Amino acid sequence: MKTGIHPENYRPVVFKDMSNDDTFITRSTINAKETIEIGGVTYPLVKIEISNTSHPFYTGKQKLVDTAGRVDKFMSRYGNRNKK
Repeated sequence: MKTGIHPENYRPVVFKDMSNDDTFITRSTINAKETIEIGGVTYPLVKIEISNTSHPFYTGKQKLVDTAGRVDKFMSRYGNRNKK
């Protein structure tokens, strides 16, 4: 392995899933602007939109998308533009 190419500032960081408020602590070098206190210890906080606790692949729950409704809505708005 090459020396001097890996960052030296690994520290515990809290990642918070904003869709279900789940948090987990891991080591990272990411810069965080916010902090959070967990168990009397203050950690840098990084907010994320999706994690393994909210992603449909891991949870087994999928959101159904109404594609037929979208097509009907599109056709009602833009479908008759060429007809005069």
